[in-house]
Amino acid sequence: MSKVLVVGGGAAGMCAAIFAARNGNEVHIYEKNEKLGKKLFITGKGRCNVTNACDMEELLSAMVSNGKFMYSSFYGFSNQDVMEFFEQLGLKLKVERGMRVFPVSDHSSDVIKALEAELRTQKVEVHLYTTVKKVAAYPAKDMEEAGSGKRAQLVFSHLELADGTIVNGDCCIVATGGLSYPTTGSTGDGYGFARELGHTVTELSPSLVPMEVREGDARELMGLSLRNVRAAIYDGKKELYSEFGEMLFTHFGVSGPIIISASAYVGKKLKGKKQLRLAIDLKPALTEEQLDARVLREFEKNHNKQFKNAVNALFPAKLIPVMVKQSGIDPEKKVNVISREERLAFVHLIKNFEFTVTGLRDYKEAIITRGGVKVGEIDPSTMQSKLVAGVYFAGEVLDVDALTGGFNLQIAWSTGCAAGESIW
Repeated sequence: MSKVLVVGGGAAGMCAAIFAARNGNEVHIYEKNEKLGKKLFITGKGRCNVTNACDMEELLSAMVSNGKFMYSSFYGFSNQDVMEFFEQLGLKLKVERGMRVFPVSDHSSDVIKALEAELRTQKVEVHLYTTVKKVAAYPAKDMEEAGSGKRAQLVFSHLELADGTIVNGDCCIVATGGLSYPTTGSTGDGYGFARELGHTVTELSPSLVPMEVREGDARELMGLSLRNVRAAIYDGKKELYSEFGEMLFTHFGVSGPIIISASAYVGKKLKGKKQLRLAIDLKPALTEEQLDARVLREFEKNHNKQFKNAVNALFPAKLIPVMVKQSGIDPEKKVNVISREERLAFVHLIKNFEFTVTGLRDYKEAIITRGGVKVGEIDPSTMQSKLVAGVYFAGEVLDVDALTGGFNLQIAWSTGCAAGESIW
C-alpha cells in the first residue's frame, strides 16, 4: 500500500484519488479552495457536460493538441466507461445534441456530490484550505530498502504546504489544472511544480475562448445569437477553420460554440499582433445562385418598398440595419430599381459577412489552457513522469486539449484514472 498525495481537488484530482484508493492505497487530496470541484461546478454553464458519447474515432479527432498521447488513457477509461462509472455512483445521465452528456438533473453540483460520496466511501482524506507550495521527490539510496516494483525507485516524495508543514508520502499526483478561470483557483501552480522537478512546460495560452474583432458592427449586434450559420477563419487565403453551428455577438467581438472551438486552432496565429479574417455564411444551406433567387423573390414581393424595409424575412431584426449599411445600397432606394450587380453584391455579403479578428479574450473567460507539461516527458499509460519516478500529472496541467463538447473533461477523467490505477 502506498501513501498517495493528490495536489488539486478538481475533476482529474478527484478521479485519480478514487482509483488510487480503490487499489487499497492511503490517499490524501490537498485543495486550496474551500470546496472540491470549484471549476467543475461552473462547467457547461452550471450543468456540467460530463463527457461526449461519440465513438472513439470521433473522440480522438476532437483532440487539438497531442491526441496520440491520449490513446492509451482513452482506451483505458473511455467515454463509455466514464458514463458507466457515474451511473454506478448513482448519477443519472442523458445525451443531448452533439452527443453531449449531462446529468439528468442539469446540476453540476450533483456530479460533484457523486464524486465526494465515492471519496468518502474509499476513505480518501480531503484537506481543504490547504495550499501546496512545493512538490519534491527523493531517489532511493538503498534500492532493497525501497522495495520492489514501481516504488523501487523512491524512498518517498513530499509536499511543502504554505504554512511550512512538510507532508511525506510515497508518490504524488499533480492535478492542479491550468490558468483558465483563475477565480476557481486555477493559477498555474502545477506548471511551477513541473519546472522545479525538471520538466518542460510548453507555451501557455487561453483556449476555447471568445474572440475580439476590430469592427464596431459587432457592438451594434451585441446579444444577437445566430443559429445554423457557418463561420470560417482565414489567414490570407488559407482557411484555418470552418464549422457549422451557433455563434453570438458581444460588446468586444464574437463568442458562442463555433467561435469558442475556432479559438483552439487560431490562437497561435493571433500572437504578434497578427490579424485574421472571420467570414460568416448567414445562409449556408443555399448556394449563391439559390440565395440570389431567394433575394429576388423577396424583392419582387416588396417591389415598391424601400430596400431597408424589404429584407425583413432574410435576417433577425437586429441584423437588418447592419446588413443594409454594409451592402452599400441606399437604404431609401426602392427595390424595383436596385441593379443586378447591387443585388449580387448583397448576396455575396450574406454568404461572406466579414470581420477582422484581432485577438483572444484572456484566461478569465477561457474554458481551458492550451499548453502545459510536455507530454514526451510523461508515460502515456500511467501519467508518471519519465524524469522523476513517483510523480504523476493528470488533467489540464498536461499539454493536451480538445474541442468543446465534453472532450476536455474526458481528458481529465481518463488521465486521472490512468494515474490513480497505476499506483499500488
